[in-house]
Amino acid sequence: MRYAPLASVKSKITFGSPLPFNVRNADHTLLLARGQVISNEDQMEALFDRGALVDMDDLKGPRAEVFEAHVEHLPALWNVSIEKVGRTLRSAAEEAEAFTDALDAAAEPVLALLERDPDLAIFQVVRQDTKTAYGVTHSVHTAITSHLVAQRMGWDKATVEKVFKAALTMNIAMLELQGRLALQVTAPTGLQRQQIHDHPLRSMEMLQLSGVTDADWLNAVAQHHESPDGKGYPNKLTEVTEMAALLRRVDVYTAKLSARNNRAAVGANDAGRDLFMRDKGHPMTAAIVKEFGIYPPGCFVVLASGETGVVIKRGEGANTPVVAALTSRRGEPLLEPIKRNTAQKEHAIVKVVNERSLKVRVAPEKLVVLATHG
Repeated sequence: MRYAPLASVKSKITFGSPLPFNVRNADHTLLLARGQVISNEDQMEALFDRGALVDMDDLKGPRAEVFEAHVEHLPALWNVSIEKVGRTLRSAAEEAEAFTDALDAAAEPVLALLERDPDLAIFQVVRQDTKTAYGVTHSVHTAITSHLVAQRMGWDKATVEKVFKAALTMNIAMLELQGRLALQVTAPTGLQRQQIHDHPLRSMEMLQLSGVTDADWLNAVAQHHESPDGKGYPNKLTEVTEMAALLRRVDVYTAKLSARNNRAAVGANDAGRDLFMRDKGHPMTAAIVKEFGIYPPGCFVVLASGETGVVIKRGEGANTPVVAALTSRRGEPLLEPIKRNTAQKEHAIVKVVNERSLKVRVAPEKLVVLATHG
């Protein structure tokens, strides 16, 4: 193990907050466990004076964990990170004072995963097979998509991360209701419709109570269901911010990819086509379609060879991604998935199919290794 003086990481210590690392004596024995608290300057100086140390491995943080992880571990890191975001969003009302710090901590590994492998990030959005409640997963999927599309449009890093957080928190006032509505087979009740109508402003108010002061973030949340034609809600605005305009489009697109008890998920190719036709010519819509492609990662397809597989990586063209073939042309499961380049005529994509039509299942870990090294 490698150690560093506690004094060298003074900036990482917040009085009264849990320590993010273990603190050890000069002889390396444990002095303060991770999660304990240093209350004031005098306590900290006393630790400096006795030569307190920290383990360098404890300082790496979630970002380093993501970039140092073996590729086959990335799907599990996605699951853990989404669950952490869910816990943070659900705790906003009860732990308002600590919410912004908790959100930063929960967002960091997701942003690192996005940076390391954008194709695997899109795979999370399209597959949508997490066990986490719909309200949370939809927030995460909207945030992933907003981040990628904002980058494609050339927004600066600070604005990209801001729209990411706005997407995570835009439905914070109705997370549980979203989960119920996803399972509900009947139309929303009058009370539920009112909660839906009010949630943009209620979400903004919750964020303000939690210490969010950034006007761009707050306005994006408050306006993410407004439309330039004045038919949006809750205030029927005709002018909205750029961030809100992006959130509205991404919200619609990612919602189409989700199955509900009362409707099936829309195929990724159809979701992109529908969005483009409804909003033809708008640069934000064009950026969404270009970023995901016609057949994004996570989309199940039939190839000209007769094989059926799943898209695992975007290709050079919007309609020529890399596919992992899962069945033979006779529909028999392959012993191992085989990488296919759909730019080649014999492996061109013929159509999109529903995952439920396949009788074979392959672990995401195998697919991500194939996409990266196969």
